Amino acid sequence: MILKNRIPQDFYKLFRTKNRDSYEMLLIAVYDADQEVFAALGLTEEECRSIISDTIALFRVNWMEDAEEDAEMPDLSLQGASPSGILLRLERWGWLVRDYDEKLNTYIVSFPEYSQLYIELFRKLRSEDDSRERASILSVYSALFTYHADQDQNADILANALTTSQNLSQLLSNMHDSMRSYFEELSGQKDFLGIQEVLVNEINNSDSRKYAILTTTDSFYRYKEAVKELISQILHENDERKLACIRQKENAGNNTLQSLRAQRGEEACDEVNHTVYAIEREFNMIERKYNRLIEQKSIFAKRALARMHYIMNEGADEENNLEYLIRLCNKRNDAAEIIDGLRGRMKFSKPFSHLENNSFYNKKDRTDQAFAPAAVQVRTETGSQMGDFVPRPLYTGQELRLFRQKNSRNGIFMTDKDTVQNMEDLEKLLFVWQETTENADEGKSVTLGDDLHNEKGLTFSQLKISAHESSEQERTTGNV
Repeated sequence: MILKNRIPQDFYKLFRTKNRDSYEMLLIAVYDADQEVFAALGLTEEECRSIISDTIALFRVNWMEDAEEDAEMPDLSLQGASPSGILLRLERWGWLVRDYDEKLNTYIVSFPEYSQLYIELFRKLRSEDDSRERASILSVYSALFTYHADQDQNADILANALTTSQNLSQLLSNMHDSMRSYFEELSGQKDFLGIQEVLVNEINNSDSRKYAILTTTDSFYRYKEAVKELISQILHENDERKLACIRQKENAGNNTLQSLRAQRGEEACDEVNHTVYAIEREFNMIERKYNRLIEQKSIFAKRALARMHYIMNEGADEENNLEYLIRLCNKRNDAAEIIDGLRGRMKFSKPFSHLENNSFYNKKDRTDQAFAPAAVQVRTETGSQMGDFVPRPLYTGQELRLFRQKNSRNGIFMTDKDTVQNMEDLEKLLFVWQETTENADEGKSVTLGDDLHNEKGLTFSQLKISAHESSEQERTTGNV
């Protein structure tokens, strides 16, 4: 019969009560005491009540009142926190079973099989034991080595190695998740005290000890090549053993005792091959997870270190220095000097203004002229619109004047094929033409001629700018 069908409905009331943690602790204490009894008689109810009472006193259990628990036993005068009431409640819920022993003339308390599974789980959840043998590289190596050296070739040893490999793979996955959550918690701290608390908790955490054991004492790289070599040897020997069974079956004939033994040996070899290949797949997965874990540890450690440096240099995010300044000024007699010194040290990136975009409206007594709105003047643009599309290189006025003087003869600016030697000269010519056309008047003449080609492969128009003799300043620009 399936154990789940034997569980009573009241069994799950333990998970709904406010004292669930206390019930789990007491069940573990009674269960451990029952395991230490060498006789097959079990614990009596009096012994169970004594164990419950000692456990409550030892761990100083604070029992909370629960209306559902009190409603279950209205006919009893026992208090809910008494050992007798606790024991009776566990028996009614189905966690414990009592049977009358005629030889002892008393009731014996025992644990049903489904209850034992839950209690063993409670003990594992509450224990900090890392169970190194359950998830260890050394355990996988030891199991493979034992099978290889075993004369009987017991396949159960390989099954244990496969189970250990699967547990170790799951342990590495749990380490990944635990490390990610740990560094997220560390990065979320806003002050140095919070970081210190997270670091202390991580040092005392069981996952941290598992990581230390895995990377030092139980290092993967120490046994990696040995495990791969053992797997290869086991597969090779098993193939030879399977081939020998096939030959023996062929020589023995059909339906003989030797042929049946050879058939069973061949099937056992196939089963061993299947298990060993599964171990090899798990081992390859462990190798990838292990390398990723080491890499992730380094990345997250750098991220946490950067967070600590930021907090130590910049301070907490929610720290308000203005409050410290106000308290300091209230306690000191030289508050005016502190404020004057602070004002001298403060630097602004823009001029001070009473009103800004984020300022609140505040009515003030104005003594100046009343506000008088003015009409918006439409700006009329004159001249060429090509200036919006012409690039403006960062050349000084001195460089442009030298360029104009170099290409001017008798007050006339004229370009030839040697005027533009590179892209800088071309940009200067563009700038000269642009400025001349934007500020042109009747005293200036701008003439564009034929296209000129120089040895550099540049093409530009011939430009001639002439000014009137009475003009005070000569402005020349060019364009291509």
